[in-house]
Amino acid sequence: MERGLIALGAALAIAVAAGAAAIGIGIASGKAFEASARQPEISGKIQATLLTAIVFIEATAIYALVVSLLLVFAF
Repeated sequence: MERGLIALGAALAIAVAAGAAAIGIGIASGKAFEASARQPEISGKIQATLLTAIVFIEATAIYALVVSLLLVFAF
């Protein structure tokens, strides 16, 4: 029973983190598209900033994956 609860916790951790990352990337992308539509002359800067934000958002999802793998294989 304890092994099942650990697996459930790991699945829940990665599911919540992946869902939050998807929502965050969606919001950031939407705002970047709006900004590019309003000021097309600075779309290069907006794109660079968006990619930086996406990298940081995905990093949190990768951290959750590492925590989930630790839960599964360390306990």
